[in-house]
Amino acid sequence: MKKPSWKTYALWIVGVEAVGALSGFLTRDGAEVYSEMIRQPPLSPPAIVFPIVWSILFLLMGVSAARIYAAPASPDRTRGLRLFAIQLAFNFFWSIIFFNLQNFGFAFLWLVVLWVLILRMIFTFRKTDSLAAWLQVPYFLWVTFAAYLNLGVWMLNR
Repeated sequence: MKKPSWKTYALWIVGVEAVGALSGFLTRDGAEVYSEMIRQPPLSPPAIVFPIVWSILFLLMGVSAARIYAAPASPDRTRGLRLFAIQLAFNFFWSIIFFNLQNFGFAFLWLVVLWVLILRMIFTFRKTDSLAAWLQVPYFLWVTFAAYLNLGVWMLNR
């Protein structure tokens, strides 16, 4: 694999962070209502933790995608980038479903699909670049934790 240029990394990181920033911007009012009015399960972190963690995860996602993008063309590379785009879209829309629509049950099901997509992406990335796959593991773990939180919110706020 050729080493990606700093421009490749920068484009992927900025692009992925932009998706996260847009999602945060579009859901800011819903997130405020959530933090003030919705009963939250045990282990729910303070609101300030979420933008910090997501910024780091989007950075890792961008680096990982840049590495896959820079890999030689192959069906696994194409499949990996396609899965990356699909899971990123699912990530984006989950925030809208959860915070703005406050449809916690549907958001949980959506998150389960996202979880499966991330897992498939990791296994596909591993075929092209093992480091790129490993860089997605913190994201997978955080979404697993988010699923616990989402399920808890759904159960506590029926």
